[in-house]
Amino acid sequence: MNEPRPAQPGDSYASRIPYVVPDSLDQLTGPRTGMVEIPVSVAWGPQRVYDLGNPVDRLYLYQTVLSEASTLDQLTRLVNKDLLIELWPQMHLPRYCVRRWHTAFPQLAQIGAGGIWQ
Repeated sequence: MNEPRPAQPGDSYASRIPYVVPDSLDQLTGPRTGMVEIPVSVAWGPQRVYDLGNPVDRLYLYQTVLSEASTLDQLTRLVNKDLLIELWPQMHLPRYCVRRWHTAFPQLAQIGAGGIWQ
């Protein structure tokens, strides 16, 4: 599911970003509580530790990981299936990222996405 496809005429840079999506939501076994430190390869800014008990931290962590994770291991270790489903309607993600997740998991498309940015 994460294999790159050849570039097509008219493709934009944004459409070529290789967003990582699991084969099953059940693969998302990340923590539901506590403090989470994300690797610098996912977030290179000053804040890399997030409190899952804080709604703002939780949302920012998930938006960052879904749009920046480069490996399935990063995604499955940091994201929890139940929290993803809970947060999905509130997340602001790149359009092509949302498209990949909606294609793989139509149940997420049914609950919507809070905002899509390009």
